[in-house]
Amino acid sequence: MPLIYNYTINEFTKIGVWHITEAENFFMQKVKLQRTITHPQKRLQHLAGRYILQELYPHFPTALIEIANTKKPFLADEAFHFSISHCGDYAAAIVSTKNRVGVDIEIPNIKIERIQHKFINDIEKNLLEKIDLIYKLTMFWSIKEAIFKWYGEGEVDFKKHIKIKSLKKTESGFYAKCIFIKEKAISIQVQNISLLGNNLAWVVT
Repeated sequence: MPLIYNYTINEFTKIGVWHITEAENFFMQKVKLQRTITHPQKRLQHLAGRYILQELYPHFPTALIEIANTKKPFLADEAFHFSISHCGDYAAAIVSTKNRVGVDIEIPNIKIERIQHKFINDIEKNLLEKIDLIYKLTMFWSIKEAIFKWYGEGEVDFKKHIKIKSLKKTESGFYAKCIFIKEKAISIQVQNISLLGNNLAWVVT
C-alpha cells in the first residue's frame, strides 16, 4: 500500500511510514537487497525501508548506501542524511538534504516493562504515569532510540547518556526535550506521535 504517513518536516526534511502488505517483488522493482538476509520478514523490512527513501526523494541513490561499523547506513557523499527503522509490518524512514536525522518506530509490548531498568533513569521515573505505562515506556525507548540513530557512532548507554528532561503534550503525541551527554552535553528535541498502534519518534538537528 502507499505511504500511510508522509510528512514534510521542513523544506529539507521528510518522513514516511509504510505498512508492509506487499511481496518482495513489489519493492524490488525499485530497490535491491544489499546484503544476504535469510529471514523473510527481515528481507521485506530491509526492502521497504529503502523503498520509502525513494518515495520521499525519487532520486535517492539507494544502491550507494554503505553500512558503518556501528551498523548505521549512510551515503559517503552525504548528499542525503537519513535514518531507517522497522518493527513488525511497518517501516519508517526520515530523509534530509541538510539536517542530521534519526527515526524509530515501535509497537508497544508488555515485555518492555521487564527491561525498563536498562534505559529509564531516576529523574525519568517521575515523568512516567501508571496509566498507559507500557505506552509511555515504549515512547521513552523510541525517543532514545531515535537519538541513538541520530548520533550514529555507537557505544551509547540509554540510561546514562540520554536523558529525557520534560514532555509536552501535542495534538498528535508528545514533544520531548532531551539532553544527550557523550563528549559534551547537547540539547535535543524529539517529536513523538502515535500512529495506528505504533510509536513513532524522530530527531532533526
